[in-house]
Amino acid sequence: MDPALLKERDAFKKRAMATPVVEARKRDRDSSAGSAASQPKKKVKPPKPKDTYNYKATSGSSQYNFSVLAKIVKHMKQRHLEGDTHPLTLEEILDETNQLDLGARQKHWLATEALQNNPKLQVTLDNKYCFRPAYNLKDRKSLLRLLDKHDQRGLGGVLLEDVQESLPNVERHLKALGDSIIYVVRPVDKKKVLFYNDKSLQFNVDEEFQKLWRSVAVEGIDDQKIEE
Repeated sequence: MDPALLKERDAFKKRAMATPVVEARKRDRDSSAGSAASQPKKKVKPPKPKDTYNYKATSGSSQYNFSVLAKIVKHMKQRHLEGDTHPLTLEEILDETNQLDLGARQKHWLATEALQNNPKLQVTLDNKYCFRPAYNLKDRKSLLRLLDKHDQRGLGGVLLEDVQESLPNVERHLKALGDSIIYVVRPVDKKKVLFYNDKSLQFNVDEEFQKLWRSVAVEGIDDQKIEE
């Protein structure tokens, strides 16, 4: 046989053998792609965020902090009422209240926030602390001057509880002042209010005039009607 024809036959066989293999591979790829497309995609769930805020721990920590602060304020008030009014550093306060075992976090909170902003405490220029009373009273004379000033300026009376937290040995001073002070119980909350008793305004009124005054009915009459 002609060698050229043999070469053409061999080339034809090779092409014939190569063609099915290529189609099979193509079909395999198409079928695998189709099966992959027909499978439903799985939804990936996002990870749950971790709860990093512990409410119970925070609540407990806040209660502990404010119990520490309350103990300090109570101690500073007691010092003031005992006549011990010189200011203290934070470490001295913690020492006197037996709270030297506080952590650095609590100490920082006391030094930068709690003691600085507490209305019952005042801070000195050298960063020490002392009790801030409602009134600056040192003795019975200063109390009497306070009541007199309130009377002259029409400011009314002064609460007994404010005087009690401001003046050391207050009961002894009140007893010594005697009738220089008038005590009135406030109907709303039953708290005692102190007024200055200005004896210069006291005068004797005729008994007949007192009877006449008391006989006049003023119930249901306001100031405007009385003036008319």
